[in-house]
Amino acid sequence: MNTRAHTVRSSVAVSGTALLLAAAGLGLAPAASAAEPQPPVLAVDTAAPAEVGLAGLPVDFTTKVSNTGKTDTSSARLTYRIDGGAGLPPNAVGLEYRLDGTEWKKVPLTYAGGTFSGEMPETFPLAAGRDRTVRLRIGVPMGTPHNGDGNGGTERLKLTTLVSYGASGAATDTDDDTIEVDGLGTALSGVPATATAGGPAVGFQATVANPTASGYENVTDTLITSKYASVQVLRSGTWETLTPVTSDAEADVYGFDVIGKDASLAARSSTVVKVRVGYREDTPAGKTTLRSCVFVNQGSVPFRGTTFCGNEATLTVLAAGSAGGTPTPAPTAPATRTPSATPAPSASPSASPSASTEAPSATSGTTSGTSGASSRLAETGSNGTSTIAAVAGAFVLAGAGALGFVALRRRRTRA
Repeated sequence: MNTRAHTVRSSVAVSGTALLLAAAGLGLAPAASAAEPQPPVLAVDTAAPAEVGLAGLPVDFTTKVSNTGKTDTSSARLTYRIDGGAGLPPNAVGLEYRLDGTEWKKVPLTYAGGTFSGEMPETFPLAAGRDRTVRLRIGVPMGTPHNGDGNGGTERLKLTTLVSYGASGAATDTDDDTIEVDGLGTALSGVPATATAGGPAVGFQATVANPTASGYENVTDTLITSKYASVQVLRSGTWETLTPVTSDAEADVYGFDVIGKDASLAARSSTVVKVRVGYREDTPAGKTTLRSCVFVNQGSVPFRGTTFCGNEATLTVLAAGSAGGTPTPAPTAPATRTPSATPAPSASPSASPSASTEAPSATSGTTSGTSGASSRLAETGSNGTSTIAAVAGAFVLAGAGALGFVALRRRRTRA
């Protein structure tokens, strides 16, 4: 047997088989490639609200998801990140969605390092070339009804929307938006420069303004003054005497709820109340102050909740029987908004209230406005810290003792 010839024939046979297999492989490759599905191409566009109100109700917005690819997806997913900075407490932000029907459902949020994040619990199918709009609403409730947080705040939120599909959740597109955060304003206008102990009450106006896109519930506007004062408000044409509200923390400081307790304010609205204040005949002569503070979600303990305070107004109480005791109206200051203050130890009886250099101080006969919500608000709410020392200022008459406070920096004045 010719061994060499047999070897040659075997080699040719093997080579021929390899060529056939290679040719078959080349013929199959395009078919296999054409059968591979292309992934969905999802894009996202969130129309976030321009602003929300601190401690207010949520504001509606939408997220639109588009499938610009050629492949359907059975499970489009939406994830949200909300960065408000380190000044917000863990229960400050809320996010809800409505995919079908009329029921609002919560997006569970986790909090870490000043950022809230969460995925919408429901996914939805999206065919190639189609889009779907999801309704949502976002708010900065600062706690829960009648248990409002007062320690914390922010000027704005950065909202990031991420869209993905399938089980992996890898984002295919993102959208970034900025939401401004503002708060309620409170002001006293037309406060007279003088009042007489035991004489007629002096009149002025108290205003609570909501410049934000959020509605508000559980709003209590409190006029804070001294134990020597009595306060009336005009309701339905009749002057109604208010019952003072006090706190065990500062027995000499009295508050009067001038618009009632747990009022509501619509978005971009305000309410004005006519007020008059009288001073007992035994009131020490000298300067005294009035200050208006708004508490949102105040609970059973007075002066706790998310707090916004206007600047103080100062008037001089003349001794009982003094001549020239006719009230002199003071000029009205422009409306601004100032946050409530961080609690500080009471000053000595002769001390004047202290304030930061950024917080304007009232002068005799001036009235107050409000300034925008600060990145920090008063330490009130569920942590149990008293607000009285923080926001009262010198509400006890000069010569009878004064309470100190430290006002936090003002944010901005709305044009």
